[in-house]
Amino acid sequence: MSTDIAAQYAVTSDLRLALYQPDIPQNAGTLLRTAACLGIAVDLIEPAGFVLSDRNLRRAGMDYLDLAVLTRHDGWTAFDAARRARGRRLILLTTRADVSHVGFAFRPDDVLMVGRESVGVPDAVHAAADARLLVPMRPGLRSLNVAVAAAIVLGEALRVTGGWPAPTASRHGP
Repeated sequence: MSTDIAAQYAVTSDLRLALYQPDIPQNAGTLLRTAACLGIAVDLIEPAGFVLSDRNLRRAGMDYLDLAVLTRHDGWTAFDAARRARGRRLILLTTRADVSHVGFAFRPDDVLMVGRESVGVPDAVHAAADARLLVPMRPGLRSLNVAVAAAIVLGEALRVTGGWPAPTASRHGP
């Protein structure tokens, strides 16, 4: 990608999205595409349940994957140390929370984390979060797709912090 195009699609928000050991490449691709479109950097906490060159990841992310700002971390400990060193709060999206994302006091430099689609996050990661949020749903329903839940909460966090990218006259990308 040329420098001009890279600069045009640079990260525009201090908000970050963390993927904890994702195990479905289509969801990871969708989240990387979402982050690229919204100007949000992504932290991927390994190991992932797939190879990052997976064709399903590429299909879901389309040509936006090359525009995503991705930092890979060699496990939870490395990610958590980096996050703490930068003084960032960890906001975990989880079905085990009892606080809604609506009305939450997001900060512009928060890190929003989603867990593995199959099992979420371990108790130690859950306990390390500064806040645990859920997306309210109708009674009796279990959960949203992880990419959908992340997009809903990212939208609210960007709204609250004023971090939405500026609108442009053209929607045509590279």
